[in-house]
Amino acid sequence: MAETVRIDPAAHLALVEIAREKHVSLTEALSRAVELYRREVFLEGVAGDFASLRADAGAWAEEEAEHRVWDASNADGLEHE
Repeated sequence: MAETVRIDPAAHLALVEIAREKHVSLTEALSRAVELYRREVFLEGVAGDFASLRADAGAWAEEEAEHRVWDASNADGLEHE
């Protein structure tokens, strides 16, 4: 399903240049750019969540305790392949 989106002329020019450089359509270039931005926003959210967790001393202690439990599972006696 095609949708129409208005973008700033400078953004359109940048998109054209990217599409040309990558040898893809404008639609593909825009889709890739949106996906990269979506990932950036997601990771910013994760970083914010960890910052909140770390700010709570009790919750952070629980997190570290859980990490220690999981780290112990690495000593399963299996050689690294």
